[in-house]
Amino acid sequence: MAAGFKTAEPLEYHRSFLKENCRPDGRELLEFRTTTLNIGSICTADGSALVKLGNTTVICGVKAELANPSVEAPGKGFIVPNVDLPPLCSSQFRPGPPGEQAQAASQFMADVIESSEMLQTEDLCVERGKLCWCLYCDMMCLDYDGNVLDACTLALLAALKNTRLPEVVINADTCAPEVNLEKRHGLNIVKHPVAASFCVFDDSIVITDPTAEEEQLSTSRLTVVTDEEGRLCSMHKPGGTSFSGERLQELINRATARQKEIQKLIKNVIKSITSKK
Repeated sequence: MAAGFKTAEPLEYHRSFLKENCRPDGRELLEFRTTTLNIGSICTADGSALVKLGNTTVICGVKAELANPSVEAPGKGFIVPNVDLPPLCSSQFRPGPPGEQAQAASQFMADVIESSEMLQTEDLCVERGKLCWCLYCDMMCLDYDGNVLDACTLALLAALKNTRLPEVVINADTCAPEVNLEKRHGLNIVKHPVAASFCVFDDSIVITDPTAEEEQLSTSRLTVVTDEEGRLCSMHKPGGTSFSGERLQELINRATARQKEIQKLIKNVIKSITSKK
Protein backbone atom coordinates (compact mmCIF):
# COMPACT_ATOMS: atom_id res chain seq x y z
CA MET A 1 0.00 0.00 0.00
CA ALA A 2 2.76 2.49 1.05
CA ALA A 3 4.81 1.61 -2.04
CA GLY A 4 1.79 2.27 -4.28
CA PHE A 5 1.10 5.61 -2.56
CA LYS A 6 4.77 6.60 -2.96
CA THR A 7 4.71 5.81 -6.70
CA ALA A 8 1.31 7.42 -7.42
CA GLU A 9 1.68 10.53 -5.23
CA PRO A 10 5.40 11.00 -4.38
CA LEU A 11 4.95 14.59 -3.16
CA GLU A 12 2.01 13.74 -0.89
CA TYR A 13 3.96 10.71 0.36
CA HIS A 14 6.86 12.98 1.40
CA ARG A 15 4.50 15.58 2.88
CA SER A 16 2.99 12.93 5.17
CA PHE A 17 6.46 12.50 6.73
CA LEU A 18 7.51 16.15 6.68
CA LYS A 19 4.49 17.27 8.69
CA GLU A 20 5.70 14.88 11.42
CA ASN A 21 9.16 16.53 11.23
CA CYS A 22 10.86 13.47 9.76
CA ARG A 23 11.69 12.01 6.35
CA PRO A 24 10.93 8.71 4.56
CA ASP A 25 14.46 7.39 5.31
CA GLY A 26 14.00 8.04 9.05
CA ARG A 27 16.17 11.16 9.25
CA GLU A 28 15.27 14.40 10.97
CA LEU A 29 14.79 17.44 8.69
CA LEU A 30 18.30 18.87 9.22
CA GLU A 31 20.13 15.56 9.57
CA PHE A 32 22.85 14.46 7.14
CA ARG A 33 23.22 10.88 5.92
CA THR A 34 26.08 8.72 7.16
CA THR A 35 29.29 10.03 5.60
CA THR A 36 32.29 7.76 5.00
CA LEU A 37 35.68 8.67 3.59
CA ASN A 38 38.50 6.59 2.15
CA ILE A 39 41.76 8.33 1.27
CA GLY A 40 44.41 7.12 -1.21
CA SER A 41 42.03 4.74 -3.02
CA ILE A 42 43.68 5.13 -6.47
CA CYS A 43 47.34 4.12 -6.40
CA THR A 44 48.01 5.43 -9.93
CA ALA A 45 46.91 8.99 -9.01
CA ASP A 46 49.03 11.59 -7.18
CA GLY A 47 46.19 11.94 -4.67
CA SER A 48 42.71 10.43 -4.33
CA ALA A 49 39.66 10.02 -2.12
CA LEU A 50 36.37 8.10 -2.15
CA VAL A 51 33.31 9.60 -0.44
CA LYS A 52 29.99 8.00 0.40
CA LEU A 53 27.14 10.27 1.48
CA GLY A 54 24.33 7.80 2.08
CA ASN A 55 24.16 6.04 -1.30
CA THR A 56 25.75 8.91 -3.23
CA THR A 57 29.32 7.85 -4.05
CA VAL A 58 32.00 10.08 -5.56
CA ILE A 59 35.64 9.28 -6.27
CA CYS A 60 38.23 11.99 -6.90
CA GLY A 61 41.64 11.47 -8.47
CA VAL A 62 44.31 14.18 -8.72
CA LYS A 63 46.84 13.96 -11.54
CA ALA A 64 49.73 16.44 -11.54
CA GLU A 65 51.37 17.50 -14.82
CA LEU A 66 54.11 20.02 -15.53
CA ALA A 67 52.99 22.97 -17.63
CA ASN A 68 53.96 26.49 -18.68
CA PRO A 69 52.42 29.19 -16.46
CA SER A 70 50.16 31.78 -18.07
CA VAL A 71 51.56 35.16 -19.13
CA GLU A 72 49.08 36.94 -16.81
CA ALA A 73 50.18 34.89 -13.74
CA PRO A 74 53.78 33.74 -14.31
CA GLY A 75 54.26 32.77 -10.66
CA LYS A 76 51.17 30.58 -10.32
CA GLY A 77 50.13 27.02 -11.18
CA PHE A 78 46.70 25.66 -12.10
CA ILE A 79 43.95 23.60 -10.48
CA VAL A 80 41.46 22.21 -13.01
CA PRO A 81 38.37 20.48 -11.56
CA ASN A 82 36.03 18.32 -13.61
CA VAL A 83 32.84 16.56 -12.46
CA ASP A 84 31.61 13.55 -14.41
CA LEU A 85 28.04 12.26 -13.99
CA PRO A 86 28.06 9.14 -16.20
CA PRO A 87 25.02 6.99 -17.03
CA LEU A 88 26.38 4.25 -14.74
CA CYS A 89 25.61 6.39 -11.65
CA SER A 90 21.96 7.05 -12.49
CA SER A 91 19.45 6.49 -15.29
CA GLN A 92 18.75 10.25 -15.30
CA PHE A 93 22.11 10.88 -17.02
CA ARG A 94 22.75 10.16 -20.70
CA PRO A 95 25.92 9.06 -22.57
CA GLY A 96 27.79 11.69 -24.54
CA PRO A 97 29.28 15.10 -23.69
CA PRO A 98 28.81 16.49 -20.14
CA GLY A 99 25.22 17.50 -19.43
CA GLU A 100 24.04 20.73 -17.85
CA GLN A 101 24.22 19.43 -14.27
CA ALA A 102 27.77 18.08 -14.69
CA GLN A 103 28.93 21.39 -16.22
CA ALA A 104 27.29 23.37 -13.39
CA ALA A 105 28.95 21.08 -10.82
CA SER A 106 32.39 21.56 -12.45
CA GLN A 107 31.90 25.34 -12.41
CA PHE A 108 30.76 25.20 -8.77
CA MET A 109 33.94 23.29 -7.82
CA ALA A 110 36.11 25.86 -9.68
CA ASP A 111 34.33 28.66 -7.77
CA VAL A 112 34.89 26.89 -4.42
CA ILE A 113 38.62 26.42 -5.14
CA GLU A 114 39.00 30.11 -6.03
CA SER A 115 36.77 31.72 -3.37
CA SER A 116 37.93 29.53 -0.45
CA GLU A 117 41.64 30.00 -1.26
CA MET A 118 42.13 26.45 0.01
CA LEU A 119 45.43 26.23 -1.83
CA GLN A 120 47.77 29.02 -2.85
CA THR A 121 48.41 28.52 -6.57
CA GLU A 122 51.80 30.23 -6.02
CA ASP A 123 52.82 27.01 -4.23
CA LEU A 124 52.42 25.17 -7.56
CA CYS A 125 55.07 27.30 -9.28
CA VAL A 126 58.36 25.47 -9.99
CA GLU A 127 60.21 28.29 -11.78
CA ARG A 128 58.57 31.65 -12.33
CA GLY A 129 57.48 32.24 -15.92
CA LYS A 130 58.87 28.87 -17.04
CA LEU A 131 57.39 25.89 -15.20
CA CYS A 132 54.50 25.08 -12.87
CA TRP A 133 52.26 22.23 -11.77
CA CYS A 134 48.77 21.77 -13.20
CA LEU A 135 46.54 19.68 -10.94
CA TYR A 136 43.76 17.90 -12.84
CA CYS A 137 41.09 17.02 -10.25
CA ASP A 138 38.64 14.55 -11.76
CA MET A 139 35.54 13.71 -9.73
CA MET A 140 33.39 10.86 -10.94
CA CYS A 141 30.03 9.96 -9.44
CA LEU A 142 29.71 6.17 -9.14
CA ASP A 143 26.23 6.17 -7.56
CA TYR A 144 23.88 9.18 -7.65
CA ASP A 145 21.32 9.61 -4.90
CA GLY A 146 21.25 13.38 -4.55
CA ASN A 147 23.52 16.05 -3.09
CA VAL A 148 26.47 15.46 -5.39
CA LEU A 149 27.97 18.91 -4.62
CA ASP A 150 28.61 18.10 -0.94
CA ALA A 151 30.18 14.76 -1.90
CA CYS A 152 32.39 16.35 -4.60
CA THR A 153 33.61 19.13 -2.28
CA LEU A 154 34.61 16.61 0.38
CA ALA A 155 36.22 14.25 -2.18
CA LEU A 156 38.25 17.13 -3.68
CA LEU A 157 39.44 18.43 -0.30
CA ALA A 158 40.44 14.97 0.93
CA ALA A 159 42.17 14.08 -2.38
CA LEU A 160 44.20 17.33 -2.32
CA LYS A 161 45.23 16.64 1.28
CA ASN A 162 46.38 13.20 0.07
CA THR A 163 48.27 14.58 -2.97
CA ARG A 164 52.06 14.29 -2.99
CA LEU A 165 54.03 16.01 -5.74
CA PRO A 166 57.45 14.74 -6.89
CA GLU A 167 60.48 16.96 -6.47
CA VAL A 168 61.41 18.93 -9.63
CA VAL A 169 64.80 20.47 -10.34
CA ILE A 170 65.70 22.53 -13.42
CA ASN A 171 68.96 21.28 -14.90
CA ALA A 172 71.33 24.28 -15.13
CA ASP A 173 73.04 22.99 -18.29
CA THR A 174 70.08 21.75 -20.35
CA CYS A 175 67.35 23.93 -18.70
CA ALA A 176 65.19 20.78 -18.78
CA PRO A 177 63.12 19.76 -15.74
CA GLU A 178 64.30 16.67 -13.85
CA VAL A 179 61.59 14.89 -11.87
CA ASN A 180 62.50 12.79 -8.84
CA LEU A 181 59.57 10.42 -8.24
CA GLU A 182 61.23 9.02 -5.10
CA LYS A 183 61.16 12.37 -3.30
CA ARG A 184 57.64 13.75 -2.82
CA HIS A 185 56.01 16.48 -0.73
CA GLY A 186 52.42 17.21 0.22
CA LEU A 187 50.38 20.31 -0.64
CA ASN A 188 49.90 23.13 1.82
CA ILE A 189 46.11 23.17 2.24
CA VAL A 190 45.49 26.43 4.10
CA LYS A 191 41.66 26.39 4.19
CA HIS A 192 39.16 23.53 4.52
CA PRO A 193 35.95 24.44 2.63
CA VAL A 194 32.98 22.14 3.25
CA ALA A 195 29.63 22.27 1.45
CA ALA A 196 26.21 21.81 3.03
CA SER A 197 23.17 21.52 0.74
CA PHE A 198 19.53 22.22 1.55
CA CYS A 199 16.19 21.80 -0.21
CA VAL A 200 12.87 23.56 0.37
CA PHE A 201 9.49 21.82 0.19
CA ASP A 202 6.29 23.78 -0.47
CA ASP A 203 8.27 27.03 -0.14
CA SER A 204 8.48 26.59 3.64
CA ILE A 205 9.96 23.31 4.98
CA VAL A 206 13.77 23.11 4.77
CA ILE A 207 15.65 19.79 4.72
CA THR A 208 19.37 19.13 4.49
CA ASP A 209 21.39 16.61 2.43
CA PRO A 210 18.55 15.77 -0.01
CA THR A 211 18.24 12.42 -1.77
CA ALA A 212 17.72 12.38 -5.56
CA GLU A 213 13.95 12.03 -5.07
CA GLU A 214 13.83 14.89 -2.57
CA GLU A 215 15.77 17.11 -5.00
CA GLN A 216 13.23 16.45 -7.77
CA LEU A 217 10.23 17.19 -5.53
CA SER A 218 11.64 20.33 -3.90
CA THR A 219 10.77 23.92 -4.88
CA SER A 220 14.25 25.31 -4.23
CA ARG A 221 17.86 24.28 -3.54
CA LEU A 222 20.77 25.97 -1.81
CA THR A 223 24.40 24.96 -1.23
CA VAL A 224 26.45 26.86 1.36
CA VAL A 225 30.26 26.51 1.58
CA THR A 226 32.06 27.56 4.77
CA ASP A 227 35.61 27.12 6.09
CA GLU A 228 37.04 26.39 9.56
CA GLU A 229 36.91 30.07 10.51
CA GLY A 230 33.17 30.17 9.84
CA ARG A 231 33.78 32.29 6.74
CA LEU A 232 31.19 32.04 3.97
CA CYS A 233 33.21 30.97 0.90
CA SER A 234 30.51 30.36 -1.64
CA MET A 235 26.75 30.07 -2.11
CA HIS A 236 25.01 28.29 -4.97
CA LYS A 237 21.27 28.68 -5.55
CA PRO A 238 19.98 27.46 -8.91
CA GLY A 239 16.65 29.37 -9.00
CA GLY A 240 13.54 28.48 -6.99
CA THR A 241 11.95 30.27 -4.05
CA SER A 242 13.83 32.90 -2.07
CA PHE A 243 15.00 32.67 1.55
CA SER A 244 14.48 35.26 4.30
CA GLY A 245 17.64 36.71 5.87
CA GLU A 246 16.79 34.98 9.14
CA ARG A 247 16.33 31.57 7.47
CA LEU A 248 19.54 32.05 5.48
CA GLN A 249 21.53 32.75 8.67
CA GLU A 250 20.04 29.61 10.24
CA LEU A 251 21.27 27.51 7.30
CA ILE A 252 24.72 29.14 7.35
CA ASN A 253 24.97 28.20 11.05
CA ARG A 254 24.07 24.58 10.18
CA ALA A 255 26.69 24.63 7.40
CA THR A 256 29.31 25.91 9.87
CA ALA A 257 28.52 23.02 12.24
CA ARG A 258 28.78 20.59 9.31
CA GLN A 259 32.21 22.00 8.41
CA LYS A 260 33.50 21.11 11.89
CA GLU A 261 32.07 17.56 11.63
CA ILE A 262 33.67 16.96 8.22
CA GLN A 263 37.05 18.44 9.16
CA LYS A 264 37.09 16.11 12.18
CA LEU A 265 36.25 13.15 9.89
CA ILE A 266 39.15 14.00 7.51
CA LYS A 267 41.55 14.42 10.44
CA ASN A 268 40.56 11.03 11.91
CA VAL A 269 40.88 9.22 8.55
CA ILE A 270 44.34 10.71 7.89
CA LYS A 271 45.38 9.87 11.46
CA SER A 272 44.27 6.22 11.04
CA ILE A 273 46.24 5.93 7.78
CA THR A 274 49.46 7.39 9.21
CA SER A 275 49.24 5.23 12.34
CA LYS A 276 49.08 2.09 10.11
CA LYS A 277 52.27 3.03 8.25
